[in-house]
Amino acid sequence: MDSTNLPEHVRVLVVGAGFGGLAMAIKLDEAGERDFLVIERGPDVGGTWRDNTYPGAACDVPSQLYSYSFAPNPKWSRSFSPQPEIQAYIQEVAERSGTLDRFVFETNMDEAVWDEESHHWRVRTSAGEITAEVLVSAAGALSDPKAPDIEGFDSFEGEVFHSARWNHDHDLAGKRVAIIGTGASSIQIVPEIAPVVGHLDVYQRTAPWVIPRNDRDYTRLEKLAFKHVPKIQSVYRRAIYWGREMYVPAFTRQPKLALPAKKMALANIRKGISDPELRAKVTPDYQIGCKRILISNTWYPALDRDNVELVTGGITKVTPSGIVTKDGTERDVDVIIVATGFHTTDLPIAGQITGRGGVRLADHFAEHGMQAYKGTTVNGYPNLFFVVGPNTGLGHSSMVFMIESQADYITDAVSHLKTHGVVSAEPKPEIQKAFTDDLQKRMQRTVWSAGGCASWYLDDHGRNVTLWPRATFTFRRLLSSFDAESYELVANDDVRVQSVPRATDITSNDNPANVADHDKEEATA
Repeated sequence: MDSTNLPEHVRVLVVGAGFGGLAMAIKLDEAGERDFLVIERGPDVGGTWRDNTYPGAACDVPSQLYSYSFAPNPKWSRSFSPQPEIQAYIQEVAERSGTLDRFVFETNMDEAVWDEESHHWRVRTSAGEITAEVLVSAAGALSDPKAPDIEGFDSFEGEVFHSARWNHDHDLAGKRVAIIGTGASSIQIVPEIAPVVGHLDVYQRTAPWVIPRNDRDYTRLEKLAFKHVPKIQSVYRRAIYWGREMYVPAFTRQPKLALPAKKMALANIRKGISDPELRAKVTPDYQIGCKRILISNTWYPALDRDNVELVTGGITKVTPSGIVTKDGTERDVDVIIVATGFHTTDLPIAGQITGRGGVRLADHFAEHGMQAYKGTTVNGYPNLFFVVGPNTGLGHSSMVFMIESQADYITDAVSHLKTHGVVSAEPKPEIQKAFTDDLQKRMQRTVWSAGGCASWYLDDHGRNVTLWPRATFTFRRLLSSFDAESYELVANDDVRVQSVPRATDITSNDNPANVADHDKEEATA
């Protein structure tokens, strides 16, 4: 759809066209809801996988699992797919879905305000204004790059770019390059550019745990099987899924179960680095799993190169020509690559959403912490739904699984509102509080909270507001259908709907008000 022909009103407005936004479009369309629009600030679908085109960009979740369950891809070339293949896959699914006529690209959402009188969202975009009965944020958690807060950073006179905004027009050959950060992007970039640049300084604040990447090309026979015998691909996917779920207890209950992974990581260091001093620098001093576990076979050998220096002293400032560390050393560079991640605990889109009473969602999160009922809805913000909302991230498996779970839940909610003449729905405050309290109680026993490290999982108050602390199949079960009894509902005649909990919900272990320790099924996952 042309952005100059933006409709005045739609039933459902979706913001973002990555995995989440596309899933929402497909699920709404399948449910018979045709009156929706997806707006996307970029020029195409793909989101993170459209934007992150840095050298070596690839997924750290196996290809067969990092895809929609309803759209298997027989074209994967490897067990861990590279960025171009993932982006091509998303584009192909979008084209086959028949929903692209309801996508508007290069259109940014500037502001969304809830109108209590009309029970609509009034949305201002870069292409004009539009109203919507339901607003779905599928902007994602890894969409807005985070720049480092370093004195003098803006004074640097050389080339600077973030890993998520890679400058392909700038030739790094023979240049003096600095890369700030040693996270998931950096460990893919460094091995790719180290053989090309003249010298590379890698600035490490905290050493990551890195295990081997068991990646391989699919054989010709496997590719033929995926194409002609879909059940085989389904078996691969199922095996990978349950294999990944086996990691859950190590993250959430018994950190000692991660000992084999720790041994693999230490062996990976010994294999990749010969210098004892460098080995010590890259060996983490916190519990494995506390920060994201990374996978690479080439990271450590790249750090061991003669033209690469791992700098651990800490940066104090940036000058017009280089970077100064705490020991007073200034290293001159031509290019600074920023690999410092994204805004994850302070979602930028929250600053553009205003709910009941004129309260900005960003201010609400700042006061109460970033939280949402089932990671999807927030009291005080009627008819607002999140795909990849607070505490829906994973440290072990595929986010596409979580996205599908939320897309189904939201689609069921949209259908419920329409069927029952409901114009406004938001989670009851006591229900949201019970859910959040239970979630944070569970979080305290996880390695992410008790593992002795600081990470991008934690907000300024030390609360983990990004990850899901239970099994993914539990998340899917909790979101298997829209639980209207947990919501404050307003009918189209402004009468509040009195929902009566189903008998199964009153006693169910999944009732968020029942905060007893009831996850026996996860203890053996």
